[in-house]
Amino acid sequence: MRVVADAAPVFFAPPRRSRLARLGDAVRKHRRLILGIQWTIVAAYLVLVTLPAFAPLPPSGASIVSNLTLFAQFAFWGIWWPFVMLSMMLVGRVWCGVLCPEGALSEWASRHGLGRSIPRWMRWSGWPFVAFVSTTAYGQLVSVYEYPKAALLVLGGSTAAAGVIGFVYGKGKRVWCRHLCPANGVFALLAKVAPLHFRADEQAWKRYSGRAAAVDCAPLVDLRHLQSASHCHACGRCSGHRGAMELALRSPNREILSGAPARDGAAAALLLVFGVLGVATGAFHWTVSPWFVAMKVAAAGWLIEHDWLWLAKDNAPWWILTHYPEASDVFTWLDGLCIVAYMAGTAIVLGGTAFIALRGAQFLAGRGRYDWKSLAMALIPVAGICVFLGLSMVTITHLRAEGAAFAWLGGARAALLALGLAWSGWLGTRLILASPAPLARRSAALALYALPLGLIGYIWALAFYVW
Repeated sequence: MRVVADAAPVFFAPPRRSRLARLGDAVRKHRRLILGIQWTIVAAYLVLVTLPAFAPLPPSGASIVSNLTLFAQFAFWGIWWPFVMLSMMLVGRVWCGVLCPEGALSEWASRHGLGRSIPRWMRWSGWPFVAFVSTTAYGQLVSVYEYPKAALLVLGGSTAAAGVIGFVYGKGKRVWCRHLCPANGVFALLAKVAPLHFRADEQAWKRYSGRAAAVDCAPLVDLRHLQSASHCHACGRCSGHRGAMELALRSPNREILSGAPARDGAAAALLLVFGVLGVATGAFHWTVSPWFVAMKVAAAGWLIEHDWLWLAKDNAPWWILTHYPEASDVFTWLDGLCIVAYMAGTAIVLGGTAFIALRGAQFLAGRGRYDWKSLAMALIPVAGICVFLGLSMVTITHLRAEGAAFAWLGGARAALLALGLAWSGWLGTRLILASPAPLARRSAALALYALPLGLIGYIWALAFYVW
């Protein structure tokens, strides 16, 4: 073993390392380069989220190449968010560990902050659900995709909160990212199917006899018992540690088919079912849904009959409801209520159907093999692809405004949706058929599991091909 100075971390590498493992080692060794990339992104992020908020709205005829506001909108909502979500399913949380500006700022603040211990309330497993749902709903109310002030409020507010939490809690750690980031729960779910991950070999860990310095793991992962890619930020700092940590490939189905219950299994499953499949779907669909229009018309008629005309007023400030008279875009209080009601209704119908179906499948055939929470994880592929499809609607809108044509779009959307449905269907079938329950009960469980898949396909087909 090579002898190094006491101040440097000691890593042990076996003589034969795969190319991926060596890539992980290179990321660890070139930490300064990674930091340079992170701070470059921080600078670009701060410019794009701040300057457009103080500029006038884009004039008619402006484009993403000539107007900073439109460019920032396209960068955030047309490129950043859809492809960050997709990257979670492909390479795990590399974005979090190597590129995310919010994580870099939070960790930097933590290194220079008060270093207080993480309070119990912050460790509550329900925060990912609450943060994701509230941020998604609020973003729709203030039209975060369209207006830079709203983007500064939502994105900038999250960044400011990350900095404050980092300054107060932890010491050089990403406490915000681990417990309170609005996207953390969704990222943790999607990373479960990533084929690229950092693998922990517990036997090699035990065999290691040298002296190894502790790894500075910013997201507070238990490296020795690392079995999931959910919370690992793939930053590479642990690569080669004790000869037990390495970057490697795996089957994207491994975590799901193991059926192993996660520590926050119920919270993660509820976020997936009611948050990602429910609230997020409603947020993507209400702008194109005739059901939303019908609900709003019916509500307006009822208000007129009962003389509740104050709900038709549009006097809410822009930071509560969209209010841009200069762009002829103003929400009334009724608009806000209908948007929230539509998202809640979608969560109740779609999420409720999935929840009941999963519980029913557990009752019929789950004993001894899976529970509803582990079966819910089989829905991750279709949920992730639907989130990508929903966010890419903004991408397509921006590019069409620039004159781009997409003759292939309908087929591509159908192919991606079919891939997600087939993948999730296959995973659920594998879990259910592996149960020792009688064939009749397994068949009934499969029929129940197919219900949410069919409903997901139907709702997205309406949005893309009917509405």
